[in-house]
Amino acid sequence: MKAVTYHRYGAPDVVGIEEVPTPSPAEGEILIRIHAGVVTPADGAARKGEPFLIRLMGGIRRPKQPILGSEIAGEVAAVGGGVTRFKVGDRVMAATGDTYGGHAEYVVLAEDAAVEHMPEDATWEQGVALAEGPATAMPFLRDHGHVRPGMHVLINGGSGSVGSAAIQLAKHLGAEVTGVASTSNQGLMRQLGADHVVDYQQTDFTAARDRYDVVFDVAGVSSFGAVKGALRDGGVYLDTYPSLNTVWHQLVTSRLGSKRAVFAATGLRKPEQKRPDLALFRELFESGQLTPVIDRTFPMEQAAQAHAYVDTGHKTGNVV
Repeated sequence: MKAVTYHRYGAPDVVGIEEVPTPSPAEGEILIRIHAGVVTPADGAARKGEPFLIRLMGGIRRPKQPILGSEIAGEVAAVGGGVTRFKVGDRVMAATGDTYGGHAEYVVLAEDAAVEHMPEDATWEQGVALAEGPATAMPFLRDHGHVRPGMHVLINGGSGSVGSAAIQLAKHLGAEVTGVASTSNQGLMRQLGADHVVDYQQTDFTAARDRYDVVFDVAGVSSFGAVKGALRDGGVYLDTYPSLNTVWHQLVTSRLGSKRAVFAATGLRKPEQKRPDLALFRELFESGQLTPVIDRTFPMEQAAQAHAYVDTGHKTGNVV
């Protein structure tokens, strides 16, 4: 099978296409023919090996796992013995977790991995997008921000794959939502349900005082120190990037003060934690409460170009 691979850290041009063996499902496993994957900032960080914490997990000198891609949409091509949840031909969306392998033509996953049936009317692009942004946004908002009705939540980076999902999911959880993005994305955030929008090119949201219960910095361009004044007492700053600054503030604020900084490796959650969320995202899509945003699609052969585009930091929604 064809796979998008990389064998050294670096710029997008380290990514290429090569032939690798097609896996076969063992007992309790399913083989998925992948129709769509996504390139995310996390894939770019893994490709670059930055920050250095990534190399501690993925290989100091060179990547241990040459095939990136943690979210996929596809159809079940074969099943191993004892499989009961899926049959050949089922359309599924899945998160492969820290094993990656999604940027290829096929992948094998355990039947009890983070795999769920896709919504009937969803395209492959929508299916994989449901497995990506919402799967990061929901645990941050629900499990770490404890978002509930009446809270005021700010999403910094509201036009990206995680941010666009976070706006919709925060509304689903009953919050009043402020989205922050560039001038060109103000309309999109309103369309997604944001109650208020902020153009970061004109307004500094951190200048607000005691306004937000949760600030979710999806863009990873702020800091707890800068945002602290905008948080109400008991407020939470959520950061998707494992910077030393955030880790330090998380340690300190867990013991001191009423405002907290939180980083969480949501992609490393166990499959039994992810599966119910995938089922929820399917239901929200089918009820019209969650709409994935697709920016661009690239053929597999243009994976390096997809990485380069994501590296610009200006994508809107998902790059498939």
